[in-house]
Amino acid sequence: MHITTIGLDLAKSVFQVHCVDATGQVVVNKAIRRGQVLAFFAKLDPCLVGMEACATAHHWARELIKLGHEVRLIPPAYVKPYVRRGKNDAADAAAICEAVGRPSMRFVPVKPVENQAALMAHRSRDLLIGQRTRLINALRAHLAELGLVAAQGREGLAKLIGFVAAEGGEALPPNARAALIPLVRQLQSLQQEIGALDKIIQVQHRASKESMRLATIPGIGPLIATAITATVTDPSAFKSGRDLAAWIGLVPRQNSSGGKARLGGISKQGDRYLRKLLVVGASAVVRQARSNPGKYPWIAQLLARRPAKVVAVALANRTARIAWAVLARGETYRAPECSASPAGGSAMGA
Repeated sequence: MHITTIGLDLAKSVFQVHCVDATGQVVVNKAIRRGQVLAFFAKLDPCLVGMEACATAHHWARELIKLGHEVRLIPPAYVKPYVRRGKNDAADAAAICEAVGRPSMRFVPVKPVENQAALMAHRSRDLLIGQRTRLINALRAHLAELGLVAAQGREGLAKLIGFVAAEGGEALPPNARAALIPLVRQLQSLQQEIGALDKIIQVQHRASKESMRLATIPGIGPLIATAITATVTDPSAFKSGRDLAAWIGLVPRQNSSGGKARLGGISKQGDRYLRKLLVVGASAVVRQARSNPGKYPWIAQLLARRPAKVVAVALANRTARIAWAVLARGETYRAPECSASPAGGSAMGA
């Protein structure tokens, strides 16, 4: 029995392995417990192991690589077409085993522990910001029921908190104040936690040469730079900046047939968090271009023909391509002498 390829279906407790030999014949097809996984693979000669790029996949990939196996992570959407019929662990493992050997299959690079740890700071910060937004919306809605409203932004929020904190005010009944004080306390606590995570991200940014180079690109700050550096572990995995922009989901969605191209909105595939950050950063550059069109001539030209949000997405696409060029070439961004077209080159200096 010589196993050459294995499809491993991951789970919390029970894993499914589908093993085939060089001729494609099924050698082993069974379920194993979580504690038996490493012992099972330690007994095998080095072989090709395929797994879906899902929760805990990077951890198991690193562990199996230590045992000498070649591990490839496959996006789950690319495995689904190989599932013959039904949905169970055995069928999924067989589909993974079939997909991992395809020459045209695309794989996800295995992330080191350091990159995953860096991304945890981003995910935690994003979660806390969402909780803070919900608390602010709840506080604003409750106070509006009593006729207490304030403008949006930090000053408006401070005013709302002042309504709750003011003792003896006739506008806010005692029972309402008692109900809203916990929301204010949660807001203050969240703000402190978000600030602490911001400091961690700043430290990560200053310690990374790649992140510092990315921060020279307009529309990219320490937050976006560290997120790109931790996510794109190997820029050579993408043939060009356009491939990276497509992977993030910043390219038009196609519905073409019969030689006629039909393009729609952006595909929104890939990394949702990176896409959001890049669009937010591009929106800030678009606002600067409105006040200073001479500095960003091609953005000013686009704004004359397209809505600001469409221009921001186009700029986010361009920023992603520039980021790939900075990472792949190991250079610092240099503003081109002439950038009249958003599709012109990689925006790196000649």
